[in-house]
Amino acid sequence: MVQLRSIKGWKILGIFLLILENFNVAGQDLHYSQFYNSPLNINPALTGVFNGDHRVTLSMRDQWRFVPVPWFTFSGAYDRQLSFDRSEKHFLGIGAMFNYDRQGDSKLNLTTLNASVAYHRILSRNHILSGGIQLGLSTRGFNTETLTWDKQWDGDAFNAALPTGELFDNFSRVFFVETALGLNYRYQLSSRTHVDVGAAATHLIEPNVAFYDGDESTLPRRYSLSAVGNVKIIDQLDIQLHIMQQFQGPYDETVFGGLGKIYISEKRGKEFQLHLGAGYRTAKSLFPIIALQFNQYYASLSYDFDTNAFNRIVGSNRGGPEMHFRYIIKNVKPLNTSKVCPIY
Repeated sequence: MVQLRSIKGWKILGIFLLILENFNVAGQDLHYSQFYNSPLNINPALTGVFNGDHRVTLSMRDQWRFVPVPWFTFSGAYDRQLSFDRSEKHFLGIGAMFNYDRQGDSKLNLTTLNASVAYHRILSRNHILSGGIQLGLSTRGFNTETLTWDKQWDGDAFNAALPTGELFDNFSRVFFVETALGLNYRYQLSSRTHVDVGAAATHLIEPNVAFYDGDESTLPRRYSLSAVGNVKIIDQLDIQLHIMQQFQGPYDETVFGGLGKIYISEKRGKEFQLHLGAGYRTAKSLFPIIALQFNQYYASLSYDFDTNAFNRIVGSNRGGPEMHFRYIIKNVKPLNTSKVCPIY
């Protein structure tokens, strides 16, 4: 039986490699190199897709602080599973997510609070089809006090006391509604061998984000295609491969990579894993990844080494660190209660 599962696992790995090969490896918006560690940012259909009952995730990315034009991103999310009268045919995932993104001398910032709901249909023991929606509120603004203007030049020197000649005082912040839809398909052979393939669209209503009244500056829809596959190779090793393609207006970006998951200890209550891997973004960024998992605690770290034209101009290939933390809670079930999703 163990040998049969191993053969199937290698078949899944081969199929997943074909998926990677057929993606166009050529956005804008908030993004993470370790996109699979911030699932609610990628696809609302992934809400509640995990082995447990409650999940908390924290993410942080700090770019280009050396320029210095720092770009800081933070995300926090919570999601959980809900059953339908102990049914093993379907279940719900509900969640909430907070995003904060700040960049540049003007401290241009984006703050978002979203809620998401996903319906998961268990088609059979190995197949799950999911659909999710997301709704939220965003605000974008900047700090005019850190900027300088041509009209503040008095002919001899810069004079901060002079008027800027700009009318930003009443228009330095704008609010808009966030919307998203997503689909996800999972094939799962076991808890350690599975593939997720999904598609999502964000900013469905393309909100107006202009700072001046009467101006029109719509936020383009963002389309995401993603696939994450995990295969058990032997008892002590899994291989994870992942890829995501995003399109937003004239911009597109692909992120792909892989991890080796080494099972150092599988003793109950002392489960310990070491993950090592690397990835690449088509913005010409290469990033090594290391992660540790102890029981239900998970922490990962990656560092982007950018080789794009901007970094060549400033004479450095440094990008910045990215960190993720995850904690999963599993409720103790009464003996007569079945698990929401028994195959996870």
